[in-house]
Amino acid sequence: MARYTSGISTVIRVLQNNSSLFSIPVNHSGYNLQHVRGINKHWNPKWKKFRREKVIKVKLPNFEESDEDISEEKTRSKMKEFGVLPKRIWMERPTYISCTGGIFEAYVPPEGDGKFSAISTTGAKQKFEFVEKKSKSYMAIRKIRDFEPEFDVRDFAEEAREIYIKAHEALSRKDKHALRQYITERAYPEMLYNAMDKTIHWKFLQSLEPPRIVHARSTHVITKSNIFSQLTVRFHNQQQLAIYDRFGRLMCGSEILKKDVLEYIVFEKHVANEYGLWRIHAKIIPPWMPPSEFGERTYVQEPEEEEDLAAVTTEKKPEAQVV
Repeated sequence: MARYTSGISTVIRVLQNNSSLFSIPVNHSGYNLQHVRGINKHWNPKWKKFRREKVIKVKLPNFEESDEDISEEKTRSKMKEFGVLPKRIWMERPTYISCTGGIFEAYVPPEGDGKFSAISTTGAKQKFEFVEKKSKSYMAIRKIRDFEPEFDVRDFAEEAREIYIKAHEALSRKDKHALRQYITERAYPEMLYNAMDKTIHWKFLQSLEPPRIVHARSTHVITKSNIFSQLTVRFHNQQQLAIYDRFGRLMCGSEILKKDVLEYIVFEKHVANEYGLWRIHAKIIPPWMPPSEFGERTYVQEPEEEEDLAAVTTEKKPEAQVV
């Protein structure tokens, strides 16, 4: 027994003196010695902080916890912790109303407008009726000036003529991007549908009479502060118009002849919108005005059916009778 205890005491003494294990005299076959690593390993405590910063502690949610077990207050506190907004009870969808769906209180043009001079009896009667209906128009223009203090009727008449010319030029070019700047969303499909599969040559020549505002109305949509205004402008000008179909055949009009045109164009603007624009909204066609010239639509003629062609080719001539 003393033989084994002497060997163990020798190992303990070597470890205490930090001596090498290989210097121990191994004379006993009854025990085995194992080398221990890391005894003299260098360790600096300043790297402990950097090793700790390499690891990020993440608080994982408890997936086994059901929503029924969590109270409303705990749910609200968790949503505040993660910066999540609470759910809304209703479904709210943003809507934008850029124009109205039609003409409110449409202007009724006097019969025979543009044919009688102001000196004649009929012309003077028309002037009197126009002045009589001006009271509501003045109130509508005053409503416009609440949003646009610098609004002037004479300046707008010239501006309306420029919008009218640019809109028709964009339509003849079929420039859809430019057309949206001069006409409203209501007039857009109507004008493009009439120009479908056609080639339009349009030219503005001159104004026979200066354009003037004959009708003005303002209304609110949904709220009292959301104001839309409509101004009806009378145009009496001279134009050239020629419309060709998809096969290049002239449908109506002429590129040589001039034509006098009397039109009542309704311009609309969302005056409550700071960035609103005056655009063409509709066209008033009085019942007494003669119908415009329309050309017949052309179509591609389909070939005859194969059965009819076969019947014509297989038809035999009557045989000559032998006398």
